Formats: sequence, C-alpha cells, structure tokens
Amino acid sequence: MAPYEALTEKFGVEIEFKPFFVVEPLSSREFRTQRINILDYTAVVFSSRHAINAFFHLCEELRVKVPETMKYFCTTEAVAMYLQKHIVYRKRKIFFGDGTPASVVALIGPKHAGEKFLIVTSDNSNSGPLTRLFDEKKLSYTTAVFVKSVSQDLHDVDFGAYELAVLYNPADVKSLFENFPEFQQGSLKFISYGKSIVKAMEEAGLSIEIQAPSPEVPSAAKAIEVYLSR
Repeated sequence: MAPYEALTEKFGVEIEFKPFFVVEPLSSREFRTQRINILDYTAVVFSSRHAINAFFHLCEELRVKVPETMKYFCTTEAVAMYLQKHIVYRKRKIFFGDGTPASVVALIGPKHAGEKFLIVTSDNSNSGPLTRLFDEKKLSYTTAVFVKSVSQDLHDVDFGAYELAVLYNPADVKSLFENFPEFQQGSLKFISYGKSIVKAMEEAGLSIEIQAPSPEVPSAAKAIEVYLSR
C-alpha cells in the first residue's frame, strides 16, 4: 500500500481498490468433466498458492489419497514453501525454479524425465510457454484446470466517477462485461498490468493509456505516477 499512499500525498488523488473477481477451486463435479485421474500422475507442477490449495481441496473432496512418492515442481521458492500447509516438506520430492518456465524444465532434467506430469492451471492462465518446453523435451504431461475465476458484483461501482482504472487479469475484463454488457469506456483511461490482460482488453475494444510492466513503468503504481505527471 505504501506506493499508493505516496501517490495520494504527492498528487492529492483518491485511490480505491475493488476486486473484480475472486479465485476459487473448481467443484468436484466441474473437475470430473475433464476426465483426469490424479493418481495416474507421478509429479505435479504448481505456479501459485491458489493452485496448491485447489489441488489438495479437490483431492480431499474426491477422496484421493496423494502418495508420499508424488513429486512437486514449483515455479518459485515461495510457492514451494507454501506446500508445507498441506504436506510434510521434504527436499527430495519438492523442487522450485526462479519463476520462469525454463527453470522448471531445467529442474526436471534427465533425472525426472520419466515422470508423468500433471500441470495445475486456472481457467484463464496461459500455460503455453511451459507446455511448449515440455513438448520440446518430449515429457509426458497433461494440463488440468483446478482453479476458476468468479466474477464479483460491480453494480455499486460508478465508472463515470473515475478518471483512471488499472486492470491486471483477463478475468477483470470478463467481470466488467458480465456486470455491464453494454459498457462504454468514454473518457475513462485504462492502465494494463501484465501481458495476458492486453489481448483481453484489445479484444473487448478497450483502449489502453499505459501498458505495464516495462523498463519505464515496472509497477502499476509507477504507471499511475507517470499518468498523473503528464
């Protein structure tokens, strides 16, 4: 919050935070439609804490007992450490990268190339960069959605009262138009944060004032500062 408090003090603006969606695990009924048998896999790939929670939630709901031999490959150390909430942390079966798809594949290497991987995804995540590397290495894998984005009620938001809005996720755009199918941008300016949101905004016909992150605007707060300084 500190960067935003600094913007309020410097420019005298009012900044509000409004979640457009929440992240929830799929129901067991929704998950079954994918015809995934978790016990067919010997390794799981996680990219977020939400994915971990959803995976173990569904295992419990489906009465799946995850074997102690299961291996876990995580995109970052923070994600890997979160596994302690659900299992006993053992270095011999938990591996983490530096946040890039390439680092995850490097962890697998020849030693774990024979595993059958289950890549845990959300309904709006882009697993393409990772799965392309898995294909190049001829690894056996399946992607499965465990997490869904649920739009929130935005009818109490008067967009005409705002000068600028920051969107982070394609689910933000989905929620916006589910709440307001006839939404018109008008004079409202948008900042996009992240690569995946840009395509969603462009497809929805929303013009973007500033795209972040970039070398000049590495954060959403910096993008707001640049806009206000103009």
